[in-house]
Amino acid sequence: MLRNPVARAVAVAVVLVVWLGLGSVGGMAQGRLSQVQTNDAAAFLPSSAQSTRAAEAARDFVDTQTLPALVVLAPADGSDVTDAQLQAVARFAEQVPALPVDGGTWADHLTGPVVPVPSQDGAAILVPVPLDGQAAEQLVDDESLTNLLVGDLRTALADDLGATPTTTAGDVGLHAWVTGPAGFVSDLGTAFAGIDGLLLLVALGAVLLILVVVYRSPFLPFVVILTAVFALALAGLVVYELADAGVLVLNGQAQGILSILVVGAAVDYSLLLVARYREELRHAEHPADAMRVAWRQTLEPVAASAGTVVAGLLCLLLSDLASNRSLGPVAAIGIGAALLAALTFLPAVLLVAGRRSRALFWPRAPRPAAATTTAATHGEHAATVPPAAADPSEGTGLWARWARFVARRARPVWLVSAAVLLVAAAFVPTFRASGTSQTDVFLTPVDSVAGEEVLAEHFPAGAVQPAVVIVAQDELDAVVAAAQDVDGVASATPYTGSTGAPAGAAPGGPGAAPADPVVVDGRVRVDVATEAPSDSQEAVDTVADLRDAVVTVAPDALVGGPAAETLDTQVAGARDLRVIVPVVLTVILLILMLLLRSVAAGLLLMGANVLSFAAAIGVSALVFDHVLDLPDADPVVPLYGFVFLVALGVDYSIFLMTRVREESAAVGTRAGVVRGLAVTGGVITSAGLVLATTFAALSVIPLLFMAQLAFIVAFGVLLDTFVVRSLLVPGLVHDLGARTWWPSALARRPEHGVHAATARTAADEEPAHRS
Repeated sequence: MLRNPVARAVAVAVVLVVWLGLGSVGGMAQGRLSQVQTNDAAAFLPSSAQSTRAAEAARDFVDTQTLPALVVLAPADGSDVTDAQLQAVARFAEQVPALPVDGGTWADHLTGPVVPVPSQDGAAILVPVPLDGQAAEQLVDDESLTNLLVGDLRTALADDLGATPTTTAGDVGLHAWVTGPAGFVSDLGTAFAGIDGLLLLVALGAVLLILVVVYRSPFLPFVVILTAVFALALAGLVVYELADAGVLVLNGQAQGILSILVVGAAVDYSLLLVARYREELRHAEHPADAMRVAWRQTLEPVAASAGTVVAGLLCLLLSDLASNRSLGPVAAIGIGAALLAALTFLPAVLLVAGRRSRALFWPRAPRPAAATTTAATHGEHAATVPPAAADPSEGTGLWARWARFVARRARPVWLVSAAVLLVAAAFVPTFRASGTSQTDVFLTPVDSVAGEEVLAEHFPAGAVQPAVVIVAQDELDAVVAAAQDVDGVASATPYTGSTGAPAGAAPGGPGAAPADPVVVDGRVRVDVATEAPSDSQEAVDTVADLRDAVVTVAPDALVGGPAAETLDTQVAGARDLRVIVPVVLTVILLILMLLLRSVAAGLLLMGANVLSFAAAIGVSALVFDHVLDLPDADPVVPLYGFVFLVALGVDYSIFLMTRVREESAAVGTRAGVVRGLAVTGGVITSAGLVLATTFAALSVIPLLFMAQLAFIVAFGVLLDTFVVRSLLVPGLVHDLGARTWWPSALARRPEHGVHAATARTAADEEPAHRS
């Protein structure tokens, strides 16, 4: 901090002006993040995945790739489709290509005719609308063509036929749904649309309420919230530019996590700085002097915390999935923005009023107390300290009393805490993460899911999006026979170049002679229709069996299609869990050892946080299976939960243990634990509540993945805050004493007792370690 008042005022003004500029530009970029999203799971797969290679080979068999929107219609009274209804739907289908869009018509973006297909049971009609896959993500007035097509179809069905999913059937007497790949992509985008508004509103509102309770001030909560908002604007600006340039892939999940992570981290870092600043204001005459000491004392734990989280997140770069690989840098950018805002924007705002800056704490503005004990210089300013401040653990506050309780019963405290966590962790094997059907992704009723159920009831469920097998021409018959023998396969048909009919239908109608299969470079394509819908977990399991069957007769065959893409995504997610978890543990353990200059302390904290994560997963398994009765999670859920919980959970242990080490150097480890817990208890608890609340806000996005991740991380953070950091770690460190710091020199220093009053003299003699 600058000592010259004029230079300091200029520096504060420059910092605020820079941040205001970043906020104005970044705010607009944050609002445009949804325009650079990619929510197609197939785009996230590595080029080595079998479904990716199959899709690449399958492109040679067709002129264009399609992303079909499937319109399903059924009589409202449950009867068979009448001729009049079929004719009305045929007229509607003829009009679809002529619907206006982007100065032209939909005919410019469709790859084939729109033709109604009656079901064999006569109770439904299917109208495939083949959208050009390459144009699907093209933006028109900030909306993708996929969203526009689905919206136009639903509007036209209601206007022209009076057909809606449930409310009206019109004069024609039909209900209608828009489903298929385009329908699911559109509904997924609609669900993620809440990220820009509702999610942030809920998160910031909840955090604001917590801050009002914590600070009991009308000003400080808004200062901290502004810090988070500016951090989010900076992160949004950087991520938007990188995603727009194609440097990284951004999906809706990553955007939601980015928003929550930035808000939670920025508020947490701000809480720590403000707490230390408030502490120093009781010793310093000028707020700038207090900020100088507070900033320096906060820098190491906050920077170490941010560095730990960033290091853990960047381990996601080892993922096989592009979505996971990009989440690492996206979230790391968010943490960096949060750190930068908390260490620059927040101090500038807190000092903007000069000598009157204490007013921001009104009505409880901290001021220097009358001194009865004189301390040595605190950094670069002289301070006088009241007797009560000499040993914070001797106070009457909640955390001082709690710290003394832990000290008196250290061993029972950590043993009971560990036992409770172990009991919860015992349920980890019951956590189901085998994969999620696309129809289970949504937690609220959506048109595409309801339409998928109607489609499966009246049409060959897997025929609309069949599995695709690319095989050598001379192995065609063997592959068809092997595929037909697989349980769950409805049909296996060589591709003959016909379009517009579900897989397995004979071109030219019943009785027509089968056409010759299309041959490209000596290879043919076989369309394999599954009995279950292609977006269901049952179809995924069938495709796994199909691959096993096909490879026995054609080792070089490639099996692709939507269900195969889901299978490869799940396999890659399981692989990421096995590979990334050990790397994250190793990286964070090394950081802890270097930060605390102790092997023992690093192992202790890592063990405690891994146990906490296991307990969180165990409790989540009980809640998901027996309370909420949720479907199986995607394999990426425990991976994300692990990365966030271990990295963020270690944060609070870092905040505690850096202060404990600081105090231990002056008064010994056991007394240092008591002092560290007494001083940091309130601020770390507030930070934990804030972070848990922000992650819990993810549950407002009505998607299974978000709800599961929200519970795991929010519950895990609370577990870290109230059990690991408040009971397990301080109890265990107090029990171990100086051995905690092995092999550093601090491990060889004699103890001063449990939290002996004799430590005060030592503390006063080493003011650099005072708070």
